[in-house]
Amino acid sequence: MTIKLGIIGAGWIADKMAETLTGLKNPEVQLYAISSRNLEKAEFFAKEWGVPKAYGSYEEMLEDPEVNLVYVATPHSHHFAHSKMAIEAEKPVLCEKAFTANAREAKELIALAESKGIFITEAIWTRYMPLSLKVMDLIKSGAIGRPRMIYASLCYAMENKERILRPDLCGGALLDLGVYCLNFARMFFGTDIVKTDSTCVLGSTGMDMYETITLQYADGKLANLVSSAYGRCNREGLIVGDDAYIVIDNTNCPQAARIYDADYKLVAEYFPPENQVTGYEHQVLACKDALEKGLLESPYMPHAETIAIMEEMDALRAEWGVKYPMD
Repeated sequence: MTIKLGIIGAGWIADKMAETLTGLKNPEVQLYAISSRNLEKAEFFAKEWGVPKAYGSYEEMLEDPEVNLVYVATPHSHHFAHSKMAIEAEKPVLCEKAFTANAREAKELIALAESKGIFITEAIWTRYMPLSLKVMDLIKSGAIGRPRMIYASLCYAMENKERILRPDLCGGALLDLGVYCLNFARMFFGTDIVKTDSTCVLGSTGMDMYETITLQYADGKLANLVSSAYGRCNREGLIVGDDAYIVIDNTNCPQAARIYDADYKLVAEYFPPENQVTGYEHQVLACKDALEKGLLESPYMPHAETIAIMEEMDALRAEWGVKYPMD
């Protein structure tokens, strides 16, 4: 099938998707439509990226019969409403992370999609990347021996960004950055988490600005996760085994994975496919594959995993006292 993607929201992440699909040059994956609440903004986006259709309302784009996959690229706070709108228009959905504001919204959205037989998945791009899948295979194959510990960090200087500061936009570091670290741990160490400890510092608006999270697994593994909107870090991920360890250069956008042996010597390194554009393309291609197979969820990011991570973030926010209006 040919994917004709329609985007809800014309902000910076929509630009990233446009850059990706323009560079992909795959006739079976087309950026077909852009929609915004502001027609002028949609038309500017369409002209900049060569998008055939521009709409001044989301509803109007969803009425276009040519659109067969909707990418929700609005703030976290609006993911539920805009994804629901697309599902009710019987359009498959690729919804940006964090999937919704909370687990209640995630469950309702997924239940609605399943009841209507409509595909929906979360656009947590690292889950779909070939390099992430390669690291999973390396761990399972025993390349580092028995896995013991994970360190993952993701920090940017974002303390003045509106979407980080405002509770009504589901601000804070967790849904924007920490979600990547949580996914990193669950991708490589699984879901058998028996204990979670955390520390958080709140900003002036009551949003979490930086936090540390420790996950303990049933078999004794540990994951130490750090995310912050207050400063920068190397964004590295480290997977420790009793024989060797893997260093991943970027927790949310891996460009290299290197294995070091017990003597701290580099013994192997792995990179994304040479033809990778930005990495965003893999989630769209995964949607295409799922739709062709008649699936309602992507095997790369199952609905149960999306809900579990939203529940995990709900519990962390409750502990920290971070509240959104939609809670």
